[in-house]
Order: sequence, then structure tokens, then C-alpha cells
Amino acid sequence: MIEEDFTPLHHKIESKPWNEIRAHDSWSVFKIMAELVDGYENLAKIGPCVAVFGSARTKPGDRCYHMAEELAYLLAKKGFGIITGGGPGAMEAANKGAHISGGKSVGLNINLPFEQKANEYIDPDKLLQFDYFFTRKVMFMRYSQGYVVLPGGFGTMDELFEAITLIQTHKLIQFPIVLISKDYWGGLLNWIKEKMLAEGKVAEKDMEIFQLVDSIEEAVQIIDDYYRTYSLKPNF
Repeated sequence: MIEEDFTPLHHKIESKPWNEIRAHDSWSVFKIMAELVDGYENLAKIGPCVAVFGSARTKPGDRCYHMAEELAYLLAKKGFGIITGGGPGAMEAANKGAHISGGKSVGLNINLPFEQKANEYIDPDKLLQFDYFFTRKVMFMRYSQGYVVLPGGFGTMDELFEAITLIQTHKLIQFPIVLISKDYWGGLLNWIKEKMLAEGKVAEKDMEIFQLVDSIEEAVQIIDDYYRTYSLKPNF
């Protein structure tokens, strides 16, 4: 019989003196600064982009993979740069669509313990590597002119609700946030209405921050209409 090891994880990790932890935290500030400076300098040259989010577990051949690819292709043809998390799945598909269209294909890849590899469809001069999720988020927020959110997991929801919260609290100027697939997101949004909204945890106007559609054509139209309404120009 194999014996299970139920030793708490924090007991397995080699303990460090508090002073050593504090010293490491202090030095990490310089790494954080470097990521922010590198991100600002590189993305400012690229210009406004539309961020496309979705699951890294989406496989080539899946419906969502094709949706991400076609979505990015159509947006890039309208002059919008495409920015993703740089990894596989829906991110790869979006970068592929932008690449095929001849548009700008940007990837903000995160260094993870299991070594997420940046996909091959990112423009070589538009691939940025990050150690910290929060510095990477800053880049998405600052240089994205719209969010399109395909079916995804915790990471996708994290990015979605971060943007909604910052717009809700007026820490970020409002830009279009579009969720694709009523079948996937409908249950979540119904819960938000039936619980959060009904109990006064959010306001009615907060529900206007994002839109739910069922096709990539609708998503592209919303982004394009936003630019036309405010006389903004994409990356032509």
C-alpha cells in the first residue's frame, strides 16, 4: 500500500528568515520597475490594440479556436493591433489571425513554473516577457482599446473582472468589453443579475460596462462602432 504524504505544503518549503524575505522583496522592486519600463517603451510604439482573451487549453480545431482566429483577422483588417497573453490556445489563435491578416500581433507572455511557451504567431519585435501578473495586467489595461473575451477559465475571468472593476471605479477610461458566447457566459451573467444586482451589490449602470454577443461579427461591429462614434482611429 502506498502511503500518502499529508505534510502541509508550507512545511515542505524551506523556511527563510524574515530579514531575508524582506531583502528579497526590496530587490524585486527593481525587477518590477524594469518590466513596467520595458512594457511602456515597447507598447507605446505599437499603438492601440484590442485584447483578446480566452483559454490556453483551447485546442486547434475547436470552435473557440476558429472564433479567436477569425475575430483577430477581422479586427486586424480594420487596422486594430491584436494583443494577447502570448501563450497557446485561444491566445495562439488570435495571434495567428492577426499574423495572417498582416496586422500587428502582440504577445505579453508570462513566465510560469510549467514554462508557458510563447506562440509562434507573435511578431518577433512585439513579444514581451513578464514574471509578474500584475505588471502584465498594467500593460493590457493601458494599451488595449477594447477587450474581447472568449470562453475561458480563471485567468480569463480574472482579466475580465479586473477591467470591469477599474471602469466601474473610474480608474480606467471606459472602453468596449465584449463577451462572446451566450451559452458559455449566460449563466454567469444571470447569476450576477439575480444575486449581485438584485441584492444591491452592483448598480444597474454597471451592467452596461460589458456586452454579451453570440458571434464574432457582432463583437467586431461593437469595437468598430466605438471608434467611429468617438472619432478614434485604429492603427492604419
